[in-house]
Amino acid sequence: MIGLDSMQGIQTARILRRHRIPVIAVASDPQHPCCRTNSCQEIRFADTGSDELVATLLELAATQTQKPVLVPCQDRCVRTVSRHRDILAQHFTIVLPPADVVELLMDKISFLEHAQRHGLRVPATFVLRTRADALHAAGQLPFPCLLKPAYRSAEWDRQTKNKVYKVASSQELIELYDKCHAWADSLVAQQWVEGDDSSLYSCNCYFGANGEPLVTFVARKLRQWPPEAGSSCLGEEVRDDVVRDAALALFRTVPYRGLAYLEMKKDSRTGEYYMIEPNIGRPTGRSAIAEAGGVELVYTMYCDAVGLPLPANRTQKYTGAKWVDLRHDFQSALYYWRRGRLTLWQWLRSWRGRKAHAIFSWRDPVPFFSDVKKALALALARRLRRRSASTLAHSPREA
Repeated sequence: MIGLDSMQGIQTARILRRHRIPVIAVASDPQHPCCRTNSCQEIRFADTGSDELVATLLELAATQTQKPVLVPCQDRCVRTVSRHRDILAQHFTIVLPPADVVELLMDKISFLEHAQRHGLRVPATFVLRTRADALHAAGQLPFPCLLKPAYRSAEWDRQTKNKVYKVASSQELIELYDKCHAWADSLVAQQWVEGDDSSLYSCNCYFGANGEPLVTFVARKLRQWPPEAGSSCLGEEVRDDVVRDAALALFRTVPYRGLAYLEMKKDSRTGEYYMIEPNIGRPTGRSAIAEAGGVELVYTMYCDAVGLPLPANRTQKYTGAKWVDLRHDFQSALYYWRRGRLTLWQWLRSWRGRKAHAIFSWRDPVPFFSDVKKALALALARRLRRRSASTLAHSPREA
């Protein structure tokens, strides 16, 4: 399993361990809290977005008596495995769509163009390759809008934790373009679809070797962090056949096998649904909500890969399961509480029901408490820097 140093990585390791499948993990960051898990038989470290990963996997393969299933858990891992699949497939079982499909759907620009060609509804979008493109988009788009990279590069992740920026004005769009354009080959400015966090829906799927959907699971966000333009921190399963059918329609436009995910947003004014983006070839942060809802999404992938009988629990039963990232949901709830949009009682009620946790686990508690410790240390460091800067700004200057 590649990408243990991520939310989806640790969740996948725990799911497979529950099924008594031994997990050997590869991660980039030895200091990441998720690397403190007890769910892995072994953890190795390598840059999971470069050729170093391939060398590490080949070294690992030489120690195995059976052909392991390779499970990438981050976009850069999917792309690296896909681009080196010819050699890796000699030693590992790889469950991915064809290489050209991986490239097509992982790049936001090519995905949007593909969706438009097939008559699938996506928000109005401008591709920003130059500053002139940004100036043109600033004069055409209504505001607010979103700005995001066509593909999240390693440089983008080094520079910011934001997946996307919500932009309030044309001036801010130009300023953000000037700030961010060096972090990615190209940027995308996209129409903002009206609606709060709970207007964002998703469908996790698994497609078998013949392209048939073996699992679908629909959920929606309730809160995210940062609000409006971040990652989910509280979600719940829902029944929404429009979202499910749209996901199936998208992935039927290409030859597809493997894990797949589509995020959509429902316009609060018109009720229309828009495709926002897919994630392909890997578990997502909220894949574990399927298991909380009694649907074996990740285990189905494993069984299909190795030729075992598929698990019986593959149909969504709509039991109201939830998924929560405790630390980030606390931050999100505090944000809304301070603005009078959430009470303490509403927050506590929103956690009711059967849940999957992003990082917390009674059986594997160290990653969660390591994550909290790291977050508190970073917050303290930021406060000390601000206090030091304020002191310098107000100190008397020498003549």
